[in-house]
Amino acid sequence: MASIMTNVSAMTALKSLASTNSALETTQARISTGLRVAEASDNAAYWSIATTMRSDNKALSTVQDALGLGAAKIDVAYTGINKAIEVVDEIKSKLVAATEPGVDRAKIQSEIDALQEQLSSNAAAAAFSGENWLSVDSSATDYAATKSIVSSFTRAADNSVSVGTVDIDTSGIHLFDANGAAGLLDTAFGTTNQATASVYALDITGAGVVDADIGEMIDGVDAALQSMATAAADLGSAKKRVDLQKDFVSSLMDAIDRGVGQLVDADMNKESTRLQALQVQQQLGIQAMSIANSNAQSILSLFR
Repeated sequence: MASIMTNVSAMTALKSLASTNSALETTQARISTGLRVAEASDNAAYWSIATTMRSDNKALSTVQDALGLGAAKIDVAYTGINKAIEVVDEIKSKLVAATEPGVDRAKIQSEIDALQEQLSSNAAAAAFSGENWLSVDSSATDYAATKSIVSSFTRAADNSVSVGTVDIDTSGIHLFDANGAAGLLDTAFGTTNQATASVYALDITGAGVVDADIGEMIDGVDAALQSMATAAADLGSAKKRVDLQKDFVSSLMDAIDRGVGQLVDADMNKESTRLQALQVQQQLGIQAMSIANSNAQSILSLFR
């Protein structure tokens, strides 16, 4: 039935064109943003998961920074101990030289004094971000032998979150401790005629010092060297652990990014193909509207 009141063809064409325009807007939004799920209205479940995981990835980025900071602290402490080992080696060599008959021990002691001052200077300078693991005061109220480095951010199945740490015991790496001289270099090992001898305070020109005392000094310095080597090895192991964790966090962040992308990223190949098809549909829809509207004009010919 031909009617001037109700143009069914035009209504159908209009509905089809509106649907095409809506799909075209959606496709254009996906192409412009690169996202299939850009808002909660696109897919509430996927949007919620993606938002949470992006937030967790930002937290992991902070964890990565913390691991870098921790690695730097360990590296500074390791460098300090390594250089201290070289200086103590020199002190040991000087002590061996002092055992030679007729040597001027006063001159050797002056060299040892300079080396001892270098040890103190190295330990004091081995600080990073306000922390010094080699020269400490264990009697201070804020002192803690165990250093914690933030290493992980974890979300459990019940959505509870927790922060993990790598704990490093620094009690065995102190070179100097102002509290009772309990560091590796200021701990007294004593000799027969010099009860307060230590790597940092030994004196081969003291009263009553004989070759036997120097021999005991050499033993004490060598023992300190062994302890320092162990401390350096412990720091090396800790540095390796932190580096491995840093690599893991980096890989985990990449994996999370890929997972989020699988949920919300648009397939640009698919969307570009869809865009072309919708543009053709839009043009056809406009043409169909034009034809449907012209049909009503043909009714006028019946009254001529």
